[in-house]
Amino acid sequence: MQPVKIKSALISVYYKDRLEPLVELLKQHNVTIYSTGGTQTFLEEQGAKVVAVEDLTAYPSIFGGRVKTLHPKVFGGILHRRDNESDLSEREKFEIPPIDLVVVDLYPFEETVVSGASEADVIEKIDIGGISLIRAAAKNFKDVLIVSSRDQYGEVVELLQTKDGATDIEDRKRFAAKAFDVSSHYDTHIFNYMNSGEENPVFKQSLRQSTPLRYGENPHQKGTFYGRLEDLFEQLNGKQLSYNNLVDVDAAVALGAEFEEPTVAILKHTNACGCATADTIKEAYLLALSSDPVSAFGGVIIANRTIDLGTAEELNKLFFEVLIAPEYDADALEVLRSKKNRILLKQKEVELPKKLFKTLLNGVIEQDKDLATETEADFKTATKREPTAQEKKALVFAAKVCKHTKSNTIVLATDKMMYASGVGQTSRVDALRQAIEKARSFGFDLSQTVMASDAFFPFPDCVEIADQAGIKAVVQPGGSIKDQDSIAYCDAHNMAMVMTGVRHFKH
Repeated sequence: MQPVKIKSALISVYYKDRLEPLVELLKQHNVTIYSTGGTQTFLEEQGAKVVAVEDLTAYPSIFGGRVKTLHPKVFGGILHRRDNESDLSEREKFEIPPIDLVVVDLYPFEETVVSGASEADVIEKIDIGGISLIRAAAKNFKDVLIVSSRDQYGEVVELLQTKDGATDIEDRKRFAAKAFDVSSHYDTHIFNYMNSGEENPVFKQSLRQSTPLRYGENPHQKGTFYGRLEDLFEQLNGKQLSYNNLVDVDAAVALGAEFEEPTVAILKHTNACGCATADTIKEAYLLALSSDPVSAFGGVIIANRTIDLGTAEELNKLFFEVLIAPEYDADALEVLRSKKNRILLKQKEVELPKKLFKTLLNGVIEQDKDLATETEADFKTATKREPTAQEKKALVFAAKVCKHTKSNTIVLATDKMMYASGVGQTSRVDALRQAIEKARSFGFDLSQTVMASDAFFPFPDCVEIADQAGIKAVVQPGGSIKDQDSIAYCDAHNMAMVMTGVRHFKH
């Protein structure tokens, strides 16, 4: 339990950057350094005296470098117990020098997978020697300090400077914990790459970067985000994103990805309260805002085109929490930054996960992301009347918004904008009545709209209510044993109904 003075070190790293200050410190303390290959060359270029691992083991690096440190003289030097007489006797007998510090990182497996490299190249980046050295040194933290990432170099330099080249048991245990984090994270990504999931359905995730949030959904709940938001967004202004901001931003990004035309969506509590497409992003914003200017207050807004000055001036009239866009003109950014707490996010092109999961009860549920988006080609007309070309475009638009709205939901829309929606209702009839009442409260003429439902109609009541409101075209999944009742009503009242065969529940 006494401080351990570092007298010898094994250094073998893939990434050489940031290593210089640590090497200089080890030189100052006359630490014996063992190394291999490219790391040895780098260390010698820094003026360090290095003992080649090949000279220590009397065995060359073989199989293209696959085997170089896997030897008893290396692992014995790390793993022998300094307070065990038998271990000390064996160390002397086999002439194994002690190793007090191990500095090792791992081949870039994750980065190689992300790069789209071939399977052969990916497999070559599965580290064997490095991972074994990390585990060995971390296991014997009573006597050995393990540095398992270049992100730790600054911390270990400061530590050794403060303690004159020595470490305490608390230091070594802390670094050992970090090492097991590195190794478990690495193995998780290898497993998920190798495992198809079909024959071996196992849930493993490792998200190492964490951001403490001000609180969770409510102030009495703690909250943390795990992941790398900076890969997806550059934050240009505003306060830190909250838990609820992040949930809404996630919903906004999912909805925004559905549209190629200039589009703006405004969301509150993950549901769109406005969504519109137009020739310009300014027009799209004004149309989206007109859907429900009351609910838009304090919302999250996403645009899929550059925010120009004219759009920024209109946006600046509204209090909103977050704005997401792929780019901002400089003069537009100046206007939007006039509110210091307003969060402005520049969205980057990043492929998002195809799997979704969340905690539930005493476990986790996982599912494929809902990647199905219906087009006109997916529509099967169930009624005598075929929808007009304009109605088909409106049905596609309405179905996209409906897919991203909480069930039970009904969405009323034209081909350019959402008029209203009924969200999260316990009956589809209630959802429809909510949507109709909301649209009428803002003076919309429902005879210009179509209706989209996230699931089938078990009874003809919804199409009857829609017809009475002036709505003449409907899109729904179909699949009810009473589909024919709804179809018959539509035929009797000159309504068009298309079915997609795809349900989009969103709980």
